Amino acid sequence: MCGCCDDCGDRFCSCIPYNVLDDIKGCLILLAVVVVLAVIAGVILVAIIFGGPLRHVKFTVEDASLTRFALVTSPATAIAYNLTVALTVRNPNWAIGIKHDKPLEAAYSFDGQPFERVQVADEGDRLGARKTVVYRLSSGSEGRAAALGNAGEAEFRKENATGVFEVEVALTGKFKYTLRKTKCKIEATCPLKLQLVKPGDTTVVFQKVDCKLAKSDDKYC
Repeated sequence: MCGCCDDCGDRFCSCIPYNVLDDIKGCLILLAVVVVLAVIAGVILVAIIFGGPLRHVKFTVEDASLTRFALVTSPATAIAYNLTVALTVRNPNWAIGIKHDKPLEAAYSFDGQPFERVQVADEGDRLGARKTVVYRLSSGSEGRAAALGNAGEAEFRKENATGVFEVEVALTGKFKYTLRKTKCKIEATCPLKLQLVKPGDTTVVFQKVDCKLAKSDDKYC
């Protein structure tokens, strides 16, 4: 049977069967439900991206090699060294990238005394969502000043006897999540135990180190 409008005359009658009209109505209702659910999901997604919690950027020293580490005491206390570090930076957030608002720097220290600072990433560098970048840092010096003092020199002699040196890498910088206004400070420490590579050594095992992030006072960081 056809559906007709009794008040409008036969010329306005629809020749679509009633069961087909019911199917069309059902499809329209289903479409409306899908649209509503999509809108709700979109609102939730926007809320998560712009106001929800974020996962912290992760720093890991994947590999490091120390081929020279010597104490120079004339005319002043200094460290002669050659050090390479493979540092990975990972953004675990699935929808938000980061942009460095200040350069990312790594400071090397021995027995709490810094002796070198190297730049890791430039200001303006970006890291996309769920992306990882590896920075290969290589530096050295014939004598980099280090205010070790008597205690620091004694610690050097102690570690030099074993051939394993404890060097800390401190990371500092500032970045901004690409979809947020908040700028977050980077403060992380990576304590390394480095076996001095001597001439003739073929393999020196290095255990991967996950750097420890300092807790931020900003809840959005």
